[in-house]
Amino acid sequence: MRGRGPRGRAAVSEVAAARVVAALALGWLAVSPAPLRAQTPGDDAAAGFDVAEASIPELQAALESGQVTSVDLVDAYLARIAAYDRSGPMLNAIVRVHPEARAQAERLDLERVEGRVRGPLHGIPILLKDNYDTFDMPTTGSTLALAGWVPPDDAFQVRKLREAGAVILAKTNMHELAAGITSISSLGGQTRNPYDPARNPGGSSGGTGAAVAASFGAVGWGSDTCGSIRIPSSVHNLVGLRPTKGLSSIDGIIPLSHTQDTGGPLARSAVDLAIALDATIGADAADPATEAMRDREPMGFRASLDAGALEGARIGALTEWLGEGADAPVTDVVRAALDAMAAAGAEIVDVEIPDQDSLLARTSVIGLEFALDLADYLAAAGGAPVASLGEIVALGLHHEQLDGTFRRRSEAGPRDEAEYAEALERRGALREAIVAFLDEQGLDAIAYPTLRRDPALIGSPPVGGTCQLAAHSGLPAISAPAGFTRAELPTGVELIGRPFDDARLVSFAYALERAIQPRRAPHRTPALVDGRAPAALRFSVAGDGGWAGRPAAPRLEGSFSLDLPRGTLHYVISTAGIGAAGVHAIVLRRRGSGTRPNAVVRRLSGPGLASAEGTLALSAADLDDLLGGRLELALYTADRPLGAVRLPLDPGG
Repeated sequence: MRGRGPRGRAAVSEVAAARVVAALALGWLAVSPAPLRAQTPGDDAAAGFDVAEASIPELQAALESGQVTSVDLVDAYLARIAAYDRSGPMLNAIVRVHPEARAQAERLDLERVEGRVRGPLHGIPILLKDNYDTFDMPTTGSTLALAGWVPPDDAFQVRKLREAGAVILAKTNMHELAAGITSISSLGGQTRNPYDPARNPGGSSGGTGAAVAASFGAVGWGSDTCGSIRIPSSVHNLVGLRPTKGLSSIDGIIPLSHTQDTGGPLARSAVDLAIALDATIGADAADPATEAMRDREPMGFRASLDAGALEGARIGALTEWLGEGADAPVTDVVRAALDAMAAAGAEIVDVEIPDQDSLLARTSVIGLEFALDLADYLAAAGGAPVASLGEIVALGLHHEQLDGTFRRRSEAGPRDEAEYAEALERRGALREAIVAFLDEQGLDAIAYPTLRRDPALIGSPPVGGTCQLAAHSGLPAISAPAGFTRAELPTGVELIGRPFDDARLVSFAYALERAIQPRRAPHRTPALVDGRAPAALRFSVAGDGGWAGRPAAPRLEGSFSLDLPRGTLHYVISTAGIGAAGVHAIVLRRRGSGTRPNAVVRRLSGPGLASAEGTLALSAADLDDLLGGRLELALYTADRPLGAVRLPLDPGG
């Protein structure tokens, strides 16, 4: 199979073709929900219900009770997209909103009224990475070369989602043609991380990760060739499974490497992940890798969830990837998660896989398959505006950051079949070695950080990847939220297991989730107020620090305005009872706790400056400290150089 399946893939039906024409006539919406009715608190059904952080069971309960309709949910998610994707934090996670999202929802609402509910995804708005084929809107791989191209039919998993009653709400941005892990593309631009928009969102499914973390949809689908589900899950406090190769079909997913490609959901909880997996796994004649599923009993992800799953489990902590130094901030969080697993009944043992580096060497086939697989996909689909990676490069229809990779892979010439055969053989040897190691050590899974460093700043190269172990062996691996680093950025713990142990890995993640409750929504995408981003939080402080009545008693005042979506703090500060010459500094100071010490966070004014005004861009850690009541406004003077006045800041007061 080459990404799209046999060239004899079923042609579009007349009905499907008519729907494509109708959809084209409507025009494509590029994050423009204005024509759609916005939810308001006055709606009788939807009043009091907030989709932010709502789970699929919670959404389904609201639908079943009549509190909301599926149309209400669509409108609520579109309002969040309008507030935070091109405004506020400007996440840039959405490439295109489905032009008939509300029409889909209306049909599913009618089915519900008529007594037909297809299952837990009925009427639930979901998101798709822009490499999943959809017959009724473009699928582009986020490359300008395919900007308006509509494939002839749905990807296998998309078809299953429609059958399950899901509403296809929008397509998410991705690293162009999935060839990287920072989620930048010529069609979609650079996606930003909602926890800290200065940092990249992982990739290549970074648009899906950012969108699900920001509650732009209930759950989202991505693809993983080497970390592209797991890395965005880790950096967005989500749970995501790279399934056993063959658990779910990749037919209709624009290929990067058919040998390594997998597809599946990213979710805010293990329950949501399980529901999404149950809807989309199974055998598919168009993907030979799924033949193993044909006679296999249904895995039943949701039914397999067990809060006690870690009791008696033996987990190997891979010391090779649990380092100190620059890796320590992530290692500390992952070790704490492993301690929580131990408290939940697991036995945690430090392990080293013998000859790990040599086993991993020369096991990637991305460079040997990408250009060929893409050409086969485009030829099988028919009607695409370009026919090859080389043509995309020649026309310059790609982002410059992809130029080197695309040129190298398009100009490589005929594939070295001996090198290719060796790589495939080494992949089999790697898989056998890992399974043998699990058996010899009596392990149920091996644990390590999904990413050994905090997500890189946009423009800086990402480091600390661990994706190869699962991607090059074909074994299942799940990234589960482990907590937050000292920079207040999410990180994940990855668990790799035996072939088709997927449901058990999800259950491990569920048990860990129940034990540590790691999910924390991004501060930058708060709940909407009257369908819009909330107004800035205004607060003020004033005081003399207990010096009143003493000679030359200083007084400090500050007025603040906190814009959460933009992550900015505007301040106006002034002093009284002291001359300007006596002022050393006015600062924001942290009252230390946990991993962050007592320290000056920001200098607001310096020597001889009795007043100041300005705006600060807050880091994720600064914002978390401010909202957590751990920052204070402090005045230092010539008379009292160790601190004259300290006033705690409370944005919620």
